[in-house]
Amino acid sequence: MKSIIGKSLLAMGLASGMASAAHATQGVTDTEIVIGSNGDLSGIFAAFNVGAIKAAQQVFEDVNAKGGINGRKIRFVVEDHGYQVPKAVQNFNKLVNSDRVFAMILNLGTPHNIAGFPIMQSKQVANVGPLTAARQMLEGDITYKYAGFSSYYDQLRAGVQYLAKEKEAKQVCAMYIPSDFGKEIEEGAKDEAEALGLTWAAETTHKPDEQDFVGSIQKLREAGCDIVATALGVRQTIVAFGTAKKLGWTDVSFIGSSAGFNTAVAKVPEGVTEGYYAAAGWSDFEDRLDNPEVKAWAESFQAFAGQPADTAAQLGYSAAITLVKGLEGAGKDLTAESFKAAMEATKYDDVINDVPIDIGEDHQGGNLIIISKIDGGKWIEVGRIDPAQSQ
Repeated sequence: MKSIIGKSLLAMGLASGMASAAHATQGVTDTEIVIGSNGDLSGIFAAFNVGAIKAAQQVFEDVNAKGGINGRKIRFVVEDHGYQVPKAVQNFNKLVNSDRVFAMILNLGTPHNIAGFPIMQSKQVANVGPLTAARQMLEGDITYKYAGFSSYYDQLRAGVQYLAKEKEAKQVCAMYIPSDFGKEIEEGAKDEAEALGLTWAAETTHKPDEQDFVGSIQKLREAGCDIVATALGVRQTIVAFGTAKKLGWTDVSFIGSSAGFNTAVAKVPEGVTEGYYAAAGWSDFEDRLDNPEVKAWAESFQAFAGQPADTAAQLGYSAAITLVKGLEGAGKDLTAESFKAAMEATKYDDVINDVPIDIGEDHQGGNLIIISKIDGGKWIEVGRIDPAQSQ
């Protein structure tokens, strides 16, 4: 009898162990999915992150209010690295190894994401919709990497091509932070200049906290730049462009990537940034408020967050919706493998960002490049390029 009981207990233990193994995916229980975010809520790119987190929180709260995903509620854990790589690494370790997140969303910064990839990959943690458009987001093993839109490199190539044609520009230059982020934008502008037979005239490099650009602007002006590609912080972009105007240098076109395509840049008082260009992977919502769905989203976000919708909110919404679609598509047996299969099958029209999303096997959601210009205190679309059709 004792032997029978022992065997029964052993069998129950094995069965229990097998059941536990079946639900052993990190960050997933019968009632919860843990999602993390490691971004810049207090540094030079906070304007891209604060609203994004609030928009994602709104999406997740709405999902939870409707019962969650296959009976599981989303728990969202957010950390701030202040655009400091060492702090970002510390946060990644906490989120992945202590909080044990299933996936991460809206991780901001090129060098920050690169530093976090080994930590995330070691636990099969997906990196969804990072707030950087660097090509490195989809280099190497892309199993757990999912980019939102077109790359900085492609954006700047398209932007230089557009301005060379529209402005008959001949001399191309750059102002950039010499990190993985800035170097990619410089490389895109330089490669396109070479492809078009234009002259690479000059470049200046800057620290992330630099705010005096008089000397650099004078250098670029003396070099005869017709186009200046910028890869700077949000406030730096404003100050640098404003400095050029103050010095009377107006026969030049400044263009940024999606890292410069921000509501805060367009809303500077007294028209300081009027005429600044950006090449990005989405269309700004403000000039499309005649679309009922876009208007309803903007009003809903403001009611939820207590602040107007902005660029960051657009990005947060898109990344969160894409993540939710992937989680739903993975079904009740949520694992890294089922999530990957579901994400690769995710395809929809992102009305808020006005681009089609198709994750596919290349794991890049959107491919379009949209050229916009600040006019009347808002971003106005002036060109739209599909790299797939231009090849």
